[in-house]
Amino acid sequence: MSPPLPGGLLARPLAHRALHDAGRGRPENSRAAIRAAIAAGYGIEIDVQLSADGEALVFHDYDLGRLTGARGPLRARTAAEAATIALTGGDGETIPTLAEVLAIVAGQVPLLIEIKDQDGAMGPDIGPVEAAVARALAGYAGEVAVMSFNPHSVARMAELAPDLPRGLVTSAYYPHDWPLPAEVRDRLREIPDFARSGASFISHEVEDLHRARVRELHAAGVPVLCWTVTSPLAEAAARRLADNITFEGYLAALA
Repeated sequence: MSPPLPGGLLARPLAHRALHDAGRGRPENSRAAIRAAIAAGYGIEIDVQLSADGEALVFHDYDLGRLTGARGPLRARTAAEAATIALTGGDGETIPTLAEVLAIVAGQVPLLIEIKDQDGAMGPDIGPVEAAVARALAGYAGEVAVMSFNPHSVARMAELAPDLPRGLVTSAYYPHDWPLPAEVRDRLREIPDFARSGASFISHEVEDLHRARVRELHAAGVPVLCWTVTSPLAEAAARRLADNITFEGYLAALA
């Protein structure tokens, strides 16, 4: 059985990709955004990709183009090279490693880590990024959990770090958002791998929280987080159906 989700990840709103605001020098998943979330007392959600030399990097996209002035896949860059790539909207901010972020957070606030799918089709071609995350988290004493859209990734984390809380990121899997085969979308939409993957929670798309399978899991005692809330009005609606929110674009209320 998966360890339960730490209480802090249910009690504090989670800043999506940390408390980012590029207009104020805090790009997504940056050290500055992480420090701002800590200062505000929020929990933090971050994304992890793999470097060319097998390190866990804190970055959302597969390609560098949207978030930096560089081009091409992040996976082609070493961790040392990533550390020289400036994040757009950051005052000297570059791409951090997960180890750096863990040293900054140091247990001050809860941390939720999304492991990005490396297979490309939510399939079983996974392993190196999960191993990198497990290495980085070995000995970390703060409240932390990992999650992924790919059930194979979650199951691998159960093997690599059985004492680490883990969950599934889940979605309505609308075709315009997900360039996956229809049969893959149709299958993942109904969250069939919850038990098999060793998950103890889900983080579901906020607009789809009424889905019957989500309600079924919640009724069975499974914690339901949600993504991504972008206003106080949306937060109020989400909190009627979810145990906690992941937010951006405004400052969520702290209890």
